[in-house]
Amino acid sequence: MARLLNEMKGAGVVSDYALFGATAQMRYTEPVATLDVDVLVVVPRPDRLDVLASLYEFCRRAGFLPEGEAVRVGAWPLQLVPTWDPLTREAVAQADTVDYEGVALRVVGAAHLALIALSVGRAKDCARILALLESGSVTTSEIAALAARHGLEERWQSFAARFLDA
Repeated sequence: MARLLNEMKGAGVVSDYALFGATAQMRYTEPVATLDVDVLVVVPRPDRLDVLASLYEFCRRAGFLPEGEAVRVGAWPLQLVPTWDPLTREAVAQADTVDYEGVALRVVGAAHLALIALSVGRAKDCARILALLESGSVTTSEIAALAARHGLEERWQSFAARFLDA
């Protein structure tokens, strides 16, 4: 998976990428159940209607076939998600590079991961934020500062009042 993502970047099919979602969360917290690997991708032509077509074609040529809305890479479906706003673009730009079985792999940082979860707002996203806070990988002040920069202060205050103020 890491090799494929780096090859896509090297070939210019994506400008950059970073794992996010549950697989990224596992870098910071206890393992969590997930069915796929979510990857934020910065595509060179985000204005195209078929924004992922060149990515799927690259994967197909590399021997990785589409499976529903993902591409099967070994045992894992890889879901390629184009960045959709300034927050997700910043998350990729500031992602950490880690070693994954001897291959560089980009992973969204804990604060951005928490704020993306906050912006989506599903129950499992709230659980993700709490797990990241409990692990000590991010602080409430880091999330609050990032939320202020991205216009999510009210949502963060609501989350904090509901889950953190005891």
